[in-house]
Amino acid sequence: MCARFFDRFFKVRPYIVESPPPPSISHGAGAYMPEFKVKPYFLVASVEMGNTTTKCILTGVNLETGMSYVINKTVKMSRDVRKPKPGETVFGETLDGTQLTRESVTDLVRDTLIQCLREAHLEVGKDLDFVVRSTGVVAAMDSPDQVGDFVLALASGCLNAGVPPRRMTPPMSKANQPQRVQPFSYADKVVFIGAVAGVIPPVGSTGVEMVANEMEGELAMAGIKEGAKWTPVDFRNPCVSIDFGTTLDGRITSDVAPDDPNPFAKTIGNYCGLAGAIPDAIVKGTGLVDSQRGTALDIFGDRSVVAEFALKGQSDAVKRYVDRCHELIDIRVVPPERKRFGRVPVYAAVAKESGVTLIGCDAGVDGSNLEKLKEIGHEIYQNHNLSLLNEVIDRVCARMALRLVDVTTEEGMVYPNSSIGFTGRAAISGRKPEYILEGITERKLFDNPVDHLVFVDDGLARGAALMARCMNSLGKPKNPIGGVRGGPCIMPRRIKAGK
Repeated sequence: MCARFFDRFFKVRPYIVESPPPPSISHGAGAYMPEFKVKPYFLVASVEMGNTTTKCILTGVNLETGMSYVINKTVKMSRDVRKPKPGETVFGETLDGTQLTRESVTDLVRDTLIQCLREAHLEVGKDLDFVVRSTGVVAAMDSPDQVGDFVLALASGCLNAGVPPRRMTPPMSKANQPQRVQPFSYADKVVFIGAVAGVIPPVGSTGVEMVANEMEGELAMAGIKEGAKWTPVDFRNPCVSIDFGTTLDGRITSDVAPDDPNPFAKTIGNYCGLAGAIPDAIVKGTGLVDSQRGTALDIFGDRSVVAEFALKGQSDAVKRYVDRCHELIDIRVVPPERKRFGRVPVYAAVAKESGVTLIGCDAGVDGSNLEKLKEIGHEIYQNHNLSLLNEVIDRVCARMALRLVDVTTEEGMVYPNSSIGFTGRAAISGRKPEYILEGITERKLFDNPVDHLVFVDDGLARGAALMARCMNSLGKPKNPIGGVRGGPCIMPRRIKAGK
């Protein structure tokens, strides 16, 4: 289902967004996509290399409706990137220690992109309209600006796959866009100034990014906004967007007054640190996965659910383990003196000077408690079973999410008209959405929490499609992404401001 809202055992469940396949598309060998040949679709590839997975997700935006569809998804494990060859320079590594060179990243990205398009029976140079690159591999970087080197390696992979450079940058004018796209473009009326999904990115006084995975957080926010279009939730500014991948990223946006001549919201907060790496550490202690490179995905996948009867009478044990885990997890506003939090490079002092609050999640100091979490995972598996381990992980991750919301609320960045969205495996798999909704309801932040909370799969890919639309000024005033919750599209104000 595209957005399932269901009751089970008389419990209210959150909106979980899983987009349907595009219309008129059959799957399997020889799949044929006639609608993409005759209707105005804007095809975007999101290429992302994270600590755990490297993905190429192909999305198609129906320019008549503004809705995005996931056409094909190719996922590879980042740990399987080829080893450095003689003469290559190692410039970074993933959280599990997998070494990366510019050349090895380029090769992996090239092969993943080509495979994704080939499986969809599409051609890179002919059918693809735009490519957006991003990375969550920031653990071994010394500072946020080093991520630029990584993005260059991603770009090289796209170029080697046959992507023209013009399909990775904004067009100079409407005349430079494909003929079939021009009727839906507002590039002759508005100018792209870097705002994505109606939000201006944060930049310090020195012009540097304040957190290494800033772009990943921007894409996650945009993707959650796009995914919410499949639900009744009006997920526009002000909003709290949290991406629980292996590392944590996300963005908090401000409210915008209706009479403000600047129609864009500001970024008032960012998230950083560890997320999925924490349940990964617990799983590594079981001995069922590689002690260095194993992940929770290897055992539970991304949709595991534990039956309630399997845990009957064990709720006290689950709570004790969850409490012990959270004694090792540090969630708070990042102190200005910190240069790294949860292994993610930050410029916390610059953020504070710029009025942006950095909220981080760590296990000890830069992951120093991950080994202790492994020991807890070993104890759980030795004394109990996988069902209880799965439940502990779901509860640990849900409490992490709620603690992040608590800090955000304490900092005054959750408003009565705010919406909260999650993406990433450590927040949307298993029963985590249910437990997070229960916690949000208990906190009484909103009169009807279900109308303010969404869980979106493939947030980064959806965000890439939306970023590509913003770069090409492919807005949809009747179905807006920008603007304030409950308000109109900001297109008229943008046009007026540009005159």
